[in-house]
Amino acid sequence: MARKYFGTDGIRGLTNSGAMTAEMAMKVGMAAGRHFLRGEHRHRVVIGKDTRLSGYMIESALQAGFTSVGMDVTLVGPMPTPAVAMLTKSMRADMGVMISASHNPYADNGIKLFGPDGYKLSDEDELAIEAAIDGEVALATPGEIGRAKRIDDARGRYIHFAKSTFPSDLRLDGVRVVVDCANGAAYQVAPEALWELGADVVQIGVNPNGLNINDKIGSTHPHALAAKVVEVRADIGIALDGDADRLIVVDERGQVIDGDQVMATIAGGWARAGRLQGGGLVATVMSNLGLERHLAGQGLELIRTAVGDRHVLEAMRARGYNVGGEQSGHIILSDYATTGDGLVAALQVLAEICRADAPASRVLNRFEPLPQLLKNVRFVGGKPLEADTVKAVIAEAEAELAGSGRLVIRPSGTEPVIRVMAEGDDPQQVERIVDRICDAVRKAA
Repeated sequence: MARKYFGTDGIRGLTNSGAMTAEMAMKVGMAAGRHFLRGEHRHRVVIGKDTRLSGYMIESALQAGFTSVGMDVTLVGPMPTPAVAMLTKSMRADMGVMISASHNPYADNGIKLFGPDGYKLSDEDELAIEAAIDGEVALATPGEIGRAKRIDDARGRYIHFAKSTFPSDLRLDGVRVVVDCANGAAYQVAPEALWELGADVVQIGVNPNGLNINDKIGSTHPHALAAKVVEVRADIGIALDGDADRLIVVDERGQVIDGDQVMATIAGGWARAGRLQGGGLVATVMSNLGLERHLAGQGLELIRTAVGDRHVLEAMRARGYNVGGEQSGHIILSDYATTGDGLVAALQVLAEICRADAPASRVLNRFEPLPQLLKNVRFVGGKPLEADTVKAVIAEAEAELAGSGRLVIRPSGTEPVIRVMAEGDDPQQVERIVDRICDAVRKAA
C-alpha cells in the first residue's frame, strides 16, 4: 500500500510546508497517541528533539496532540535519536518520538516514532497512524486529558548508558579525541561521555543556534574534523550527524574512515572475542565489495539489504546478527541499541584501538576498497528503468563485471533520480559502465 506521509525514516520535509507544519504535527500526535492507547494504565510518550529552530514548534504541536487524546508527555529536550529510543524502553513508555531531519539542513525537520520496545514502527503501525491522521480521532474527556513534564536528568541517563557499553577494563587516558557534534543533538552528551571515560576531548560543532545544524560540519562534512585532528595532533576524530545516529571516523593522519571500515573493525574485534552473532554482519547493497571480500577471508558472511538502516535492522533481527549498518555511517549494534548509535559505535572503535595499542590508521583500515562510482540521473515522469534499451545496457554491464565487480541501480526514494553505482577492480571500466548506463537512462527518460 502506498504511503502518504511516512517515508523510509518517519515523516520528513521542509518546515512549514507540506507534511511538516504545526497542524500536521498535532495530528500526528493525536493519531499516534490514540493508536498506542492500549490497556487501562496511564499512557506516556517520550519526546526528544535535535537543535533545529523549528523543533520548538513541532514539539509544542506534538505535545498538544498527545495530551488531547489522554497521553502523558515526557519532554527530554535535545537528545540523540538512540537516546530517545533507549529512554522510551527504560522508562516503560508506550512510545517515543524524535523530532529531527537527521543530516538534512536546518530548514527541514522530521518526526520519527518508536514503539514501547524502542524499535521504529512496523509498516502496519505506520499505515494505521496514516489512516487516523486523515480521519476522525476520538479525544479524551476533560478529566482524562494528558499532562506534560520536562525531565532534567535525561542527559545523565544516556551518558551513563553510553559509558556502560565501553569495556570496563579499558580507559581512554592519554587518548586525544576530536568530536564533531554537527551542532546537533549530541552537542552535550558526546563530549561529556568521552571526557568521563578519560579522553582528552577537543570539541567542534557544539555551539548550536537553531540554524547551523549540519552546516558544513558533522558526518556528512568531515573536512572540518579532519583539519582539526591534524591541527591538534589528535589520535582520532569522531563525527556525528544532527541526531547522532550516524558515525564517520577520521584517523590521526586526517583520512576519512567510512562506515564499511568501521563495521569491519567492530565485527573483526567481536569475532575474535567470540561475541559476534550470526557469523558475519548485515549491510546494504551500497557497501563496498572490498568489505565482502575482507569478511570472506575471515570466514565471515556479509548479508546485503536494500538501502536504509531500517532494512538492515529487520534483517539483523530476523537472522540473529548483532552487527550491521551502512557505508554512510549508521552502525547498529543490537547488543546495546535498537537503532543506529554514533556515540556507542565510536566507543567500540576506541576500544579496538586501545586493545591494539596501535594508531587509528592501522586499526581502522581493514581492507582496500574497490573503486566505486555513483552518479545520479534526474528524470521527469515515466519509468526509465523499464525501457528495453536500458535493460539491455544493464545486462551488458553485468556480464562485463561478472566476477570482478558489482552493479547497483535504483530509483531514489525521496526525489526523481535514478542512482547508478558500479564498482570493480578496474576504475576505468567502472567509469565507462556508469557513464554508459546513465546515457541510456537519460535517453529513455
